[in-house]
Amino acid sequence: MLDLMHLRMRQPPEPPRRRGATSTEPERERFNPLLVILGWLGALPWLQLSLGAGVLVLAGLVPWGTGAALNALDRQIADVEIKGELKGLDRQKLAMELRSLVGRSFFATDLEDVKRLVEREPWVESAAVRRVWPDRLAVEVREERPLAYWNQGQIIGRSGHLFEPVNSQAAGALPHLAGPDDRVEEVLALARSMANELHETGIGFNGLTLEKRGAWTLHIGNGGNGIEVALGRDQVENRFERFLTVYQQRLAARADEVERIDARYTNGVAVRWKTLEKAPEKNS
Repeated sequence: MLDLMHLRMRQPPEPPRRRGATSTEPERERFNPLLVILGWLGALPWLQLSLGAGVLVLAGLVPWGTGAALNALDRQIADVEIKGELKGLDRQKLAMELRSLVGRSFFATDLEDVKRLVEREPWVESAAVRRVWPDRLAVEVREERPLAYWNQGQIIGRSGHLFEPVNSQAAGALPHLAGPDDRVEEVLALARSMANELHETGIGFNGLTLEKRGAWTLHIGNGGNGIEVALGRDQVENRFERFLTVYQQRLAARADEVERIDARYTNGVAVRWKTLEKAPEKNS
């Protein structure tokens, strides 16, 4: 008992409390905005920011430097070279049109504008333009390959494109197709099919006509000899096959005497002969 009392008496006295205090929590520090800003700045990734700023500066300098270099190297166009095998297109006329490019800036000239200028020519299927250092443009021209004449003065290219050149006769000897403009693809498809079969049998294909009322007329011949073959509006392909059979069996040997063949019959064809002495003949 005495030991316990002795221990209690030796405990240090409690510190005095401030008058009116109700809590023992330490006093809060005052808010310092300068310290907050310094702490925020210290947390920033300065290395990454420095690299990013450097990249932005370089990105701004590159166009400026490139532009300055191009201006220093730029020259005036001295010549425009036209390449490609041209048959229908007038090379001299095209060269005169492209002379307007001479004297322009070598780098500032828009090659797409030059391409569109060349492709406006009816005979041009496509064009490619490139710069040739130090002061020349090269224009590669791909000319339309004519397949057949269409109606009056127009030409159908092998790509199916329809164009109307000033010098249509420059295309030379071609089959002549005719019909409504909105049915050009249909006429071309049937003409190709018939021309292939005629070629296999040694018969020349001169052309095909589709009339407004829908009737088809085939034109065949070898050399200067021409024969019209009326196929009508219905069963055109069947009538064409029947005509081929009769022609090969009965008429090929006398083709020079034949003026017109009417294949609209059910079991044969009717023939109109060129000479009056020879009466028309019906073959079955």
